[in-house]
Amino acid sequence: MSACTREQGEQVCLYALGVLPANEVPEVKAHINECPECSTELETLHPLVTALAQSSDLLRPSKSLWGQLARRISGKPVLPQNEQGYDFKWVELGPGISAVMLASDPDRDLVSLLVRLGPGVAYPCHAHAAVEEVHILHGEIWVDGRKLGPGDYNRAEAGSIDKSVCTLTGCTAFVVTSTRDRMLV
Repeated sequence: MSACTREQGEQVCLYALGVLPANEVPEVKAHINECPECSTELETLHPLVTALAQSSDLLRPSKSLWGQLARRISGKPVLPQNEQGYDFKWVELGPGISAVMLASDPDRDLVSLLVRLGPGVAYPCHAHAAVEEVHILHGEIWVDGRKLGPGDYNRAEAGSIDKSVCTLTGCTAFVVTSTRDRMLV
């Protein structure tokens, strides 16, 4: 599609899939009729689209994915399950603070955790021995005056200090951190 714009190529693909907005169809059809490259592209895509449409199992999510989608839509956190399909066991680290260890790297003193803080909980002031990465999965948390919600990411460099970490609503986060972090309370 060298003579066509990227947008025209994408519109041909959308047209082939049957998802092009109705008001754009006449213009795209006219372009396909005038453009040999786009006409050939449409002919190439047609058998693939037909096969996908006839094979609905390819487009049907697995039972486990349906469950995750339902939980996601309901607003409850979607957490991974272990190999046996059972929920991980949460370990209480302190009042209102619990975690699940997902992996550890003793050679680098790193751990991957799911961390859950209850509503109104503050995490103690601490110094980072290595880079700490936090991905918020559910709820919201305030880190040194910065509000983070689902999908947000926070990176703290080695040697930095989190002075104020608290949540009003409660939160669940995926955290990669050092086992050598120091509490400063």
